[in-house]
Amino acid sequence: MIMNKTELLLNEGWKFHFGECEEAWYQGYDDRAFERVMLPHDWAVAYPFSKEYSSGTGYLTGGIGWYRLHFYLPEEYQGKSVRLVFDGVYKNSQVWVNSYYQGKHPYGYTGFYYDISEIAHFGKQENVVSVKVTHTDIADSRWYTGSGITRKVTLVVEEQVHPAEYGVTFVTEKLVADGKEFPEVQAAVSIRHEICNQTKEQKTCVVCTKLSDPQGTPVAEWKEQVQIPAENMVSCNMYGTIHDPQCWSTEHPDLYRMETWYETTDENGKKISYLADTQKVGIRVAEFDADRGFFLNSVSMKIKGVCVHHDAGCLGAAVTKEVWRRRLAKLKECGCNAIRCSHNPHMPELYELCDAMGFLVMDEAFDEWENAKNKWSTGHNVYPPKHQGYFEDFPEWHEKDLRAMVRRDRNHPSIILWSIGNEIDYPNDPYCHPSFLEMTGNNDANKPAAERQYDPAKPDMRRLLPIAGELSSIVKSEDESRPVTMALAYPELSAKLGMLEHLDVAGYNYKEQYYEADHKDFPQIPFLGSENGHSYEAWDAVKSNDYISGQFLWTGIDYLGEAHGWPVHGSGAGILDCAGFEKARYYRRKSLWCEEPQLYLATRLWSEESAEWIPCRENWNYKAGEKVIVMCYSNLPETAVFINGKEAGRQIGYNDDGAYRFEVLWEAGILEASGYDENGNIIEQERLLTTQNAAGIKAEVYQPEEIPFSEIQENGYLYQVALTLVDQNGQKVVWDDRKLRVAVSGAGMLAGIENGDLSDVTPYAENMRKTKNGRLMIYVRRIKKGKIRVEISETDSIAQKNCIAEKGGMHLEVEMD
Repeated sequence: MIMNKTELLLNEGWKFHFGECEEAWYQGYDDRAFERVMLPHDWAVAYPFSKEYSSGTGYLTGGIGWYRLHFYLPEEYQGKSVRLVFDGVYKNSQVWVNSYYQGKHPYGYTGFYYDISEIAHFGKQENVVSVKVTHTDIADSRWYTGSGITRKVTLVVEEQVHPAEYGVTFVTEKLVADGKEFPEVQAAVSIRHEICNQTKEQKTCVVCTKLSDPQGTPVAEWKEQVQIPAENMVSCNMYGTIHDPQCWSTEHPDLYRMETWYETTDENGKKISYLADTQKVGIRVAEFDADRGFFLNSVSMKIKGVCVHHDAGCLGAAVTKEVWRRRLAKLKECGCNAIRCSHNPHMPELYELCDAMGFLVMDEAFDEWENAKNKWSTGHNVYPPKHQGYFEDFPEWHEKDLRAMVRRDRNHPSIILWSIGNEIDYPNDPYCHPSFLEMTGNNDANKPAAERQYDPAKPDMRRLLPIAGELSSIVKSEDESRPVTMALAYPELSAKLGMLEHLDVAGYNYKEQYYEADHKDFPQIPFLGSENGHSYEAWDAVKSNDYISGQFLWTGIDYLGEAHGWPVHGSGAGILDCAGFEKARYYRRKSLWCEEPQLYLATRLWSEESAEWIPCRENWNYKAGEKVIVMCYSNLPETAVFINGKEAGRQIGYNDDGAYRFEVLWEAGILEASGYDENGNIIEQERLLTTQNAAGIKAEVYQPEEIPFSEIQENGYLYQVALTLVDQNGQKVVWDDRKLRVAVSGAGMLAGIENGDLSDVTPYAENMRKTKNGRLMIYVRRIKKGKIRVEISETDSIAQKNCIAEKGGMHLEVEMD
């Protein structure tokens, strides 16, 4: 039987045991007592928060876990190439297949595979995969990592003559016009094939690449014949031109389908043809210019990016594609066009979504090189720190992990930058230099004085230069089509020492004050804000200088870990919270980044203004006579606010900060804001009402039209059900939070409840949680075919039986097909 490349998802049927189980490697081990789980899986969020754990990783546990999977392979797979592919296991995974040890993979963020062709069983004899995960050093990161098989596992079955893993690459070399009066754009492209021959004889193989446009119309075909020695690999290159291509961009993320066909002979000498590889690729050219900034397909544009970590609150690190789809849709709506994968390679599905939805991506490899950074375990900047982490594996594994990232991701049109490290040059952490007798970074002013002083016994920052050179060379050996960058924390030293000589684009973290001088000192290199605060000044540095390509806001979404102290278990730096709900600062960013008219209304007490952790919110419920701050986030040139129809304030003239601020005295009723154009015409209006107590619940199931119904029906699909408290008039209530209980029955199970409150340490495994600002996100996982019923009720409600549509009771039922 001749086979096209087949990928079998192995996310179901796993069994899990928390704790050491030394004999679980053995195929015949009795694992009936293990817990049944579905991948992706993060065991840490199944256990309570504890102050005894590390603040850096969100006060959640690590430990040792064992996973086992029993499965069968059909007879026709015998004699094929069979690979077991893991997208990510955090961390120190060890894998056995049918009792045979396959190997160890320390890094939790890069994928890896094992060829099991010779040890797999076919037919009626089952296969058993055993995976040990060791994450006992829970203070090994500055942010939440998760614990377990946190990404999908796939079985890849191919003919013995097949592409190397990620061995088919597509590059748009250039876009040119033909010079006519009505020019036709042409794209020069190259395709490289790395072809493996696992047979014991030389093979002649005709490699055929077929390219179809986004509408499915074939547009090009290339063929090349190669000779492949037995048990060896060869490469070949194809070059061609695509006429009038549909170029990939952030506004029009058009993707082509690239198929690779092989024509060779089977063991009997008979000619065979099969589909060896299928990918989606984009035709685009991304360029950074030292004076003019960033260009996509020769069009100048500013990068309006956000940094993101990989967790999703109550889901931990076990995030699925549909969760990222909703998050990215929200970010797109506020004008964001770029994602920085902080500070490690992320799940493959995120890059696929960025391709399809039109996001530029900075892919990042490491947060540590050969020396440990401080890991706060009892609160941010609270001494003493801990020092476990990736640095222990960097000397042996950095090349393998860096190549794994680049090879996996290099065909994504969304990726425009490879970052080899984040804040490796952080001052005194641990690198220093005698030219600075005292060094203070962007958030360590509270360090003990001795920690800020130059210490000749610490590593010299000049040591970073040869490492950066080596990492850059590794990247370019796998992909020369994209520039290499690095997120520098202390460029006032590292740039002066020569770090920029090893980079194609200079990434500066929170160092906008050095842009102008360093642009003059290093006129040959483009500059980018690789990590920036929310201030208008940080954005203005980008907007007002052509040579600054853009910025990446810290952060797009709140994340677990990097916590300032118990009970707070995460960072609130995002414009979206952990549940994916918009904060007030989301709308301010929208007013800065979007061209369309914007207006959003939010308030807080005047007495709370100095407390930055108290945000504005959609609220008009205070006490009579209280002084209230009214914020209008708008890009319009004039804004006025009205209370019960009477004008309470007006500001004329563009506010570049994206926010108009008014001080008013509260009275019950209606707060309204109007935004005007240059001619005094009302363009946008928003209003807030004084609401009654919460009396009901509204639910919205996130299910965008572009998701195929077949995908929604697959086991493991996560429904996202957003709940909102409303009063008896159906108005949103943000001030009267309630604790809600969730029960799921039928073809689903409760996967988690998130309110976005980073100080709420209710265990994530609980089936109840209090709303925050009247909102709650429920995740429901499909486990079989059929209807799913979700019942939501207030834990202390008297009218739990009543649906809000009937009597206004705090109870709601939602059904999903």
